[in-house]
Amino acid sequence: MGDLPGSETFVATPDRGGNGTGVLVLSGSSGRVERDRAELLAAAGVAALTYRWFGGSDGPDGICEHPLESFSWAVERLAAQCDRVVLMGASKTAEAFLLYAADDPRVDAVVALAPSHVAWANVGPGADGAVRPCRSSWSRGGVPVPFVPYDDDIAVDTDPPAFEPVYRGSLRTFADRVEAARIPVERFFGDVLLVAGGDDRVWPALDFAREIQARRAAYDLPTTLVTHPGAGHRVILPGESVAEGGMRMARGGTEAADRELGRLAWPLVRRVLDLNS
Repeated sequence: MGDLPGSETFVATPDRGGNGTGVLVLSGSSGRVERDRAELLAAAGVAALTYRWFGGSDGPDGICEHPLESFSWAVERLAAQCDRVVLMGASKTAEAFLLYAADDPRVDAVVALAPSHVAWANVGPGADGAVRPCRSSWSRGGVPVPFVPYDDDIAVDTDPPAFEPVYRGSLRTFADRVEAARIPVERFFGDVLLVAGGDDRVWPALDFAREIQARRAAYDLPTTLVTHPGAGHRVILPGESVAEGGMRMARGGTEAADRELGRLAWPLVRRVLDLNS
């Protein structure tokens, strides 16, 4: 793909040229390089690009007013080499990619693993080093995206911490902020695949995914939701190892259930990647 910005960028290409689909695959709030997932996608027959999108030696320490335009260089690289561009994000990048896709016609489809239906407040510090007051996770054109703040009065008293009650409670506390913070998924006309576990302890991804599905269904837009009641926040696709790293927290599920959700999702991922013909 030529010279790529950043020292932590990885490109995986199919052995036999691929099917013309290119995938930008990014991690959630760990920021890690999704090398294993990119290699899995390349083995299936598509080009895959991944990079450390925050943190590390060069990136910001937190996800605070992170420019959605920062994903554009990767989309541009894929679009220059491939016939189709698919975004595959998990958790925070599922949130970001649904926001991003609404404004970039180069994107053909989004695979959103453990997604959100709204934009949330920052995770970690902003450029000023401060975590509070709450600010948006994202910006567009230099303007913060409307967001739902966190209710800091909701106690997290489990070990490891389960943040799902904070997200549910914050939606109630700041109900007047929810509509403005809704991701305009109806503005993206491509295919959307939503994958969410029913035992997610990070945030209620299944409820969020159903909100996205309903909003797009009202506009008759192509949307598929796959779930498993026992799976947690991290989906394990067939052939993947268990992901490591990221903040210490309760993610829910079991390895067996997370793998089963991945097994259920994989044929649908292949369809979105145009690998079933």
